[in-house]
Amino acid sequence: MTTEYAARYTNTVLYDDAGHKHLGDFLIHDNGAWSVSNGDEDVRHVIDGSDKLLTRSLQNWHTHLAMQLNARDFSDGFTLERWLNEAIFPTESRLNPEYVRVGSTAAACELIATGCSFAADMYFYPAITGQVINDAGIRGLVGGPVSDFALPSHPDAKSALDELDSLLRKQKLSDRIQYAIATHSVYLCSEETLVRASELAQKRNGRLHIHVSETRKEIADCYDKTGKYPVEYLDSIGFFKPGTICAHASWVKKNEIRLLKKHGATAVHCPSSNMKLACGGTLSLPAYKAEGVDVRIGTDGAASSGNGLDILAEARTAALVQRHDHWDATLLPAKDVFQMVTKGSKDWVAWDLDDRRMFPRGRSNNRHLANLVFNGARCLDMWVDGAAVRMNGKTTTLDEKLALQELNASVESYYDGIE
Repeated sequence: MTTEYAARYTNTVLYDDAGHKHLGDFLIHDNGAWSVSNGDEDVRHVIDGSDKLLTRSLQNWHTHLAMQLNARDFSDGFTLERWLNEAIFPTESRLNPEYVRVGSTAAACELIATGCSFAADMYFYPAITGQVINDAGIRGLVGGPVSDFALPSHPDAKSALDELDSLLRKQKLSDRIQYAIATHSVYLCSEETLVRASELAQKRNGRLHIHVSETRKEIADCYDKTGKYPVEYLDSIGFFKPGTICAHASWVKKNEIRLLKKHGATAVHCPSSNMKLACGGTLSLPAYKAEGVDVRIGTDGAASSGNGLDILAEARTAALVQRHDHWDATLLPAKDVFQMVTKGSKDWVAWDLDDRRMFPRGRSNNRHLANLVFNGARCLDMWVDGAAVRMNGKTTTLDEKLALQELNASVESYYDGIE
């Protein structure tokens, strides 16, 4: 039986999973592998790669996709409390499945256009977002929010958990869309709700996703209430399961970092959101690396990030913040931070080497990753499971113009009487 490959890129540059550069002709396999081409294989697409750079696609490990509806609104410059009470909670009180569909579709357009094929989402109506991401042809770990307050999609935490139980029961490991149990935080979830969520994760082999230790107020309030800081408290009630995603995880002690390592958790660095909302601190990468904790990067929602959903811009911010905060210019060189945002990716992106931001290329063509991380480039092609989700700078799975028109129209009613 003859093997057919997704594409052959000729005369191009490819960076592998370890960040090593390769020059020549390469095959993109349907299963996400790559190999050198000898020129006579059966392929569905032959592409001149002389002006392209092939890398693994990017991943966004903490976001709220449908909050594209709230991106860059009137609340810029508000404190966290004002932002929540005057912009976010009033709009989310009128949230419905159609708003989530529109916001998630616009988000999917931005993810693909910026080279990102995976998002770990946390937002209401997860089945809607899951369908949107699936139809867009990319991957998602879609977390349905669980809390004891502020749930526009459910009357209470139990009904939210029941929906997630149903979604988790039906999914297969091979699905591009996986669902997660997104307990909002220790301050919006009772101990009973946190324990029930953890039990559901155990029962369905699902992942947990939670905001943790994002602000000084959060950790102070948790300590006043429980006598423990958030990670300590979650550990004491048996909350953690392997792979638990801990968004922000900024205000933590060293023993809490060791607890995250013990439980096989993933910490997600969201520097733009932390700075925009003046949380007073960001995740300390050297401390996490010293304990061997898995650390990824996320944009948070477009409403709070300031960068939208551009994870490449977030990678640049992460590198600069870590160097600034620790007075150490050796932290997170381009190769290292790029691996943080591509680790485990099965997909491929072709970047535009003729983009002015990719110059100069250096005497030995050695500046590709530094240019990409610190300057950016246009995403031309994206391959997911052998399918071309984007080709020649145009997304093939979504109507970007229509998505943006719908977003604009929805914002008119979403903010009616608020803005």
